[in-house]
Amino acid sequence: MKFKSVMKGVSAGMLALGLSVGSMAAKAEDVIKVGILHSLSGTMAISETTLKDTMLMLIDEQNKKGGLLGKKLVPVVVDPASNWPLFAEKTRELIQKEKVAAIFGCWTSVSRKSVLPVIEELNGVLFYPVQYEGEESSRNVFYTGAAPNQQAIPAVDYLMNQGVKRWVLAGTDYVYPRTTNKILEAYLKAKGVAQADIMINYTPFGHSDWQSIVSDIKKFGSAGKKTAVVSTINGDANVPFYKELGNQGVSAEKIPVVAFSVGEEELSGIDTKPLVGHLASWNYFMSEKSPANAEFIKKWKTFIKDPKRVTNDPMEAHYIGFNMWVKAVEKAKSTATDKVVDAIIGVKVPNLTGGISEMLPNHHITKPVLIGEIQADGQIATVWKTKGLVPGDAWSDFLPGSKDIEADWVKLKCGNYNTKTKKCSGQVF
Repeated sequence: MKFKSVMKGVSAGMLALGLSVGSMAAKAEDVIKVGILHSLSGTMAISETTLKDTMLMLIDEQNKKGGLLGKKLVPVVVDPASNWPLFAEKTRELIQKEKVAAIFGCWTSVSRKSVLPVIEELNGVLFYPVQYEGEESSRNVFYTGAAPNQQAIPAVDYLMNQGVKRWVLAGTDYVYPRTTNKILEAYLKAKGVAQADIMINYTPFGHSDWQSIVSDIKKFGSAGKKTAVVSTINGDANVPFYKELGNQGVSAEKIPVVAFSVGEEELSGIDTKPLVGHLASWNYFMSEKSPANAEFIKKWKTFIKDPKRVTNDPMEAHYIGFNMWVKAVEKAKSTATDKVVDAIIGVKVPNLTGGISEMLPNHHITKPVLIGEIQADGQIATVWKTKGLVPGDAWSDFLPGSKDIEADWVKLKCGNYNTKTKKCSGQVF
């Protein structure tokens, strides 16, 4: 018998994997539901749709291995549509109605901030796969993307070593760019950079008219000191931004741009020839040579049925986070939040660059840091990397209100413990 419909909320993910209610979910307890919370429409769809597909592939692979705890995994796909309050609503739906064991999702920090009170209230689990501004550690969130000390600070250090003296901090107007730039501004000043040599600019999501801003950047860079742009521009606004850089002849030789939110996926939609030599700072590039990466790329292209599709850093973060979750569930012999949260600390899994990443007591992971140059074919070639893996730091050492804060969910059982006052000002368990 063929079913013409599937359970509401589960249909998108199940159909993508070729599953039916009959084969997967005769009873709710026969399966483990996994929530996928990524924008499939709106300004962030350019980046997040691929992460939805990545999760479907990882779940499919796990099911081929026999599932988890003897049960099949069922993806529950929702579309919060780049609408930040809707992220919270969809999270509540996933936990209360769909009874998912874990949620993999969000891209922007504003979406994560929207989800945070719901995931804590309902004691759910969120794996967040994108670089962010730090200044947070929740018992219910696992941060598999980069903290500032795993991306932003090393990128600035690299540019300083290249002789950069003037700095343009350009970002989308929301919490991640503003907080990251606050950290970078403090870091630059601590390194002796004058306020006059720092230009800060913010634009709204989806911004498209970059002519005057790029003109201002060119003018700022004409003062006789080597200038660079540190970009925290997010989403589809990157396409017209890079196009305008090319239109106005802003080459990497004149004013290099290092991006924290542009990877292979975003570059695949634009002509990259004028961008050759501009930089990206991530923890993974598709061009990295390792057996694990070669296997991942092959599986991805087979699953997505498109040999031209690329891989990127947040995809690797989901790969790491999902495998850590699977290991923690197997270790705990349960998908219960409290048991998984306890079991996952110290779990180690291979990353795609050839190393082994570990979940730390502050709910961040160890990652290598890579600086790469954009190539004419849209790939990013590594020009510098850390010798080993860098532990993610939840709280910045360069902000007065943060340098005394420590996150430790094992010994301190707190995500924001003040080492001077000896008090925890957040969740306590």
